Amino acid sequence: MSQNSELVLHGTTIIGFYRNKKVAICGDGQVTMGDAVVKASAIKIRRIFGDKVIIGFAGATADAFSLSEKFEEKLKSNKGNLRKAAVELAREWRQDRYLRRLEAMLIAGDTSGILIISGVGDVLEPDDGLAAIGSGGNYALAAARALVKNSKLSEAEVVSEAIRIASEICIYTNNNQILEVLS
Repeated sequence: MSQNSELVLHGTTIIGFYRNKKVAICGDGQVTMGDAVVKASAIKIRRIFGDKVIIGFAGATADAFSLSEKFEEKLKSNKGNLRKAAVELAREWRQDRYLRRLEAMLIAGDTSGILIISGVGDVLEPDDGLAAIGSGGNYALAAARALVKNSKLSEAEVVSEAIRIASEICIYTNNNQILEVLS
């Protein structure tokens, strides 16, 4: 293994669920470097824009914080319109020479919906209200879809249980959860 590959940080699972003007976003706390866990209680979920929007991020932490600050600026300039702010962020992220190098993804949600925002210019609004990113994102997404179809769990309970299930499968995910809900 090269010296560079040993310094790569991995380990994030973020899942969000929007239903009935309610959004819940949950993330695990694990960060790994190579094959070692270097932090078990990282906070990857935050409220922004006067606590009216929840974001979760996966990828390089410093990059994600830079993007969340840019996203909050876009929310302010678009009077809180989640979709317009996301599209503007994605456009700038893709076109700006500095931003293009940032390695992160965001899930953003408010009482109007939930979106996945990527650095390749994608702004995705899931059909079923479930959005997941990160190392264990697909595991959490599969678990959440099964829970939604086969239970009466709340939005918060769905995402929390999905993280727990992903933590039992993905070695880059733990069950130290941060959960935020808006309604």
